[in-house]
Amino acid sequence: MENKENPSAQRLVKAFTQFRRYKRKRPPILDLNHSEFALLHKLKHAVKPDSPGIKVSELSALMDVTTPTVTQWVNGLEKKGYVVRNADKEDRRVVRIKLSLKGENILKKAFDDFFATFNGLVEYLGEEKSNQLADLLEQVANYFNQVNENEK
Repeated sequence: MENKENPSAQRLVKAFTQFRRYKRKRPPILDLNHSEFALLHKLKHAVKPDSPGIKVSELSALMDVTTPTVTQWVNGLEKKGYVVRNADKEDRRVVRIKLSLKGENILKKAFDDFFATFNGLVEYLGEEKSNQLADLLEQVANYFNQVNENEK
């Protein structure tokens, strides 16, 4: 079969393929896997500091994964000291989860590391090209969202 693809399309495919090869072997914080990190991030945004926490069932709904899966992640994070479990004051059968101080600190470090990488990219490309890239990537995301919508 002869390849009659547009050379620009071929170049885009090659560029996108290179990003697949760029994977960090580990997330920014070495003792967290991606799922644990996602759970901590969700807790940070779903639970106010003065709140007693969130139920595992609520957390599983927010993350769109099963309750047993979230329970497993919470167990691991609790052992590492990143989350705490508290009995609900009104219903002692209910357990609420929230970030510990150690969890807050590890998230801060992870986000500092993450944004340092992108700050480095801005320094490498310069402000103008960085803004052009952001504009183009937003357009790319919009295009693929439209393609996905049309395929439904």
